[in-house]
Amino acid sequence: MVLNVHERRLAAPAARAGALIDSLAGQDDRLWPHDRWPAMRFDRPLQVGAEGGHGPVRYRVEHYRPGTRVRFRFRAPAGFDGYHEYEVRPLGDGGCVLRHSLVMSTRPPAWLTWPLVFRPLHDALLEDSLDKAERSLGAGPRPPRRWSVRVRLLRSLASAVSR
Repeated sequence: MVLNVHERRLAAPAARAGALIDSLAGQDDRLWPHDRWPAMRFDRPLQVGAEGGHGPVRYRVEHYRPGTRVRFRFRAPAGFDGYHEYEVRPLGDGGCVLRHSLVMSTRPPAWLTWPLVFRPLHDALLEDSLDKAERSLGAGPRPPRRWSVRVRLLRSLASAVSR
């Protein structure tokens, strides 16, 4: 079983952070780091049943509660059985936590592709997404995160293969 969680405490009300979730894959997407990664795209606006993904990762919107949570059920790559989701949880001090969770079991070939290829890319992408959330909520400019050598190598290989 894979449980991969990335979260960021934000100094903004949950409603403002929830609006970032609602912007996913839209014209004014303020959460997905599409300036550095393949864009998240769907066959229709963000809603239950919308199908799409980013790069080779495909999924369907399984649950959507505007301003609070969206869950995507994996359809590809092969061997990914589970979901990933963004959710916002309010804190008592007027701030909130924006969390991304990936929950899945793997079967071949994902037994190998998840830890060797997808996990390092996923982790880098999610940290970029949470950085973008902070910037979108006015936390100020932060220089782009420097990716690890492994992530840079995997991205170079993926780029060469897609050409």
